[in-house]
Amino acid sequence: MNEIVSLKNIVVDFDGEPVLTGLSLDIHDKEFVTFLGPSGCGKTTTLRVIGGFVQPKSGNVFFNGQDITHLPPYKRQVNTVFQKYALFPHLNVFENVAFGLRLQKKLDEKEIRLRVQEMLEVVGLKGYERRDTSNLSGGQQQRVAIARGLINHPKVLLLDEPLGALDLKLRKEMQLELKRLQQAMDITFIYVTHDQEEALTMSDTVVVMHDGDIQQIGSPIDIYNEPINAFVASFIGESNIIDGIMLRDFMVEFAGNEFTCVDKGFG
Repeated sequence: MNEIVSLKNIVVDFDGEPVLTGLSLDIHDKEFVTFLGPSGCGKTTTLRVIGGFVQPKSGNVFFNGQDITHLPPYKRQVNTVFQKYALFPHLNVFENVAFGLRLQKKLDEKEIRLRVQEMLEVVGLKGYERRDTSNLSGGQQQRVAIARGLINHPKVLLLDEPLGALDLKLRKEMQLELKRLQQAMDITFIYVTHDQEEALTMSDTVVVMHDGDIQQIGSPIDIYNEPINAFVASFIGESNIIDGIMLRDFMVEFAGNEFTCVDKGFG
């Protein structure tokens, strides 16, 4: 698969406090990638660096091989769905979704209407064109935000914990819906969450983060079954972590007995 986004040695600090400490990452085209980690680990900052909303202190951001480190957000082929959705309260559903198309100032009204209606059908909101966004449920508001993010056909859609305000049942429904949308649109989704189940349910690739750096990258099965260190093991699902003593290579002692390591891990 081709790399669509590459981060090289990204360093970010806020008021002298390190947030990202030399992070490097390659994201492939048409993947559903999730940044997973506890609050303060740097996952949202990484997303904002990709979107152009945070300028790194050092390092570079590449998009399809081109350096876009200093390119402003509106010039990147990337759209963002924010945690609070950021819908325009004075615009109805149709005009919220059409907003990005109208900014282009090169599409006629017939083309705008056709593309908005197609997108609303994709997200399951056909017939809601004239509805006031304040009268929509949380799940419907999220669909409007996603439709607005997808209407310009970006190469990458960034999603910053968009399910955080939804109840448990709707969250589970929308997890499957987001995966369906990503596959239907055939583009790259980069998703941020602290919810392990969410990450394991939707993702092709999970990036586990802690203290401003990447701990492990892998498929949900790899992350769950083969955690690379104690932090990943304790953060992903239920784990049994037993203190032991390493006697020599591939030989450990715990509970008063010696055991041979049958899994040599990633080393």
